[in-house]
Amino acid sequence: MKPIRVAIVGCGRISDLHALGYRGREDARIVAVCDPRRKRAQQKAKNWGAEMVFAKYQQVLANADIDMVELLVPHHLHAEMTIAACEAGKHVSVQKPMALTVSEADQMILAAEKAGVILRVYENFVFYPPFVEAKRLIEAGEIGEPQMIRLHFNTGTRGTGWRVPLSAWLWRFDEKRSGGGPLVFDHGYHLFSLAYHLMGEVEQVFAWIDRSRAVPTKYVDGPATIMFQFKAPRRYGVMDIAHTPEMQIDSLYYADDNRVEIIGDRGILFVNRCTARTVDLPELMMFRDGMTIPIPVECVEWHDSFVDCTHHLIEVLKGRDRPILDGKTGKTILRFSLAAHQSARTGQAVRPEDVE
Repeated sequence: MKPIRVAIVGCGRISDLHALGYRGREDARIVAVCDPRRKRAQQKAKNWGAEMVFAKYQQVLANADIDMVELLVPHHLHAEMTIAACEAGKHVSVQKPMALTVSEADQMILAAEKAGVILRVYENFVFYPPFVEAKRLIEAGEIGEPQMIRLHFNTGTRGTGWRVPLSAWLWRFDEKRSGGGPLVFDHGYHLFSLAYHLMGEVEQVFAWIDRSRAVPTKYVDGPATIMFQFKAPRRYGVMDIAHTPEMQIDSLYYADDNRVEIIGDRGILFVNRCTARTVDLPELMMFRDGMTIPIPVECVEWHDSFVDCTHHLIEVLKGRDRPILDGKTGKTILRFSLAAHQSARTGQAVRPEDVE
């Protein structure tokens, strides 16, 4: 069987983590890199061992030696570029959030179905090993029936992690290109995905989303609190987001503090880190029977989630698995997110399935 031939489209900072999952693989490899900044694309191609470099996306789609595209581009381009790839017969992995609107998501799903290609949303948090183990423990009944999930996220600053220039972030402050703010709509997609993945579909959402100045004339969508009721009986969740740019956070990557608790009727699971290292506790713990114990997890770095996310996609393309976030699931998560934004604007609870 020939290896799956992949084109990475968009060479921003996150692309290096996407490339990790193809290292040492004989069944899938990066063969092409595309970015309008040709010199940057050439350097990435050299780093990753890719033979082809393109400055124009149309050249990628016209090349018969490319089976799949990974789209790492600004949000407003997701729908247009996904649809074009599907029509060219390419499989598509598109970075989260899937699209800006439900209508765009529908068009993407339809294009993939018509072309008979795979569409999946790249969501690495659900592959972060402590979350994977937490889901296994929930499904094994280790904490009883889950009743509540708490998802926390706050920003910070770092001296050890990535240095991303402001110019690379400016488009995220433009709602026409980003679809919403960088905290709730962009990063929040990770948390909405986790809530859905661990606890199921959501019945209704109520949210407060504030604003904080990030730089002169530019604001982020936080602090925020988002509450939700799941469709499963007696099951609820809350998400809290804080903009704390002066907090020192130890991270190899973004200075983001992400922590999650899942409370069941017999015990509690605590995931104490993801992107960064904050509280000095084991990555995964469980409280049950009056005791708190660490749960061993072999891989706990954020980049491990990218590797596993890509490995899963390769298995999907080989016909051995199904996407965890296929187009229809990606649309469900998008509706969950948009319901929170609509609730914050209207002051009313919103059912995700009513969002169009």
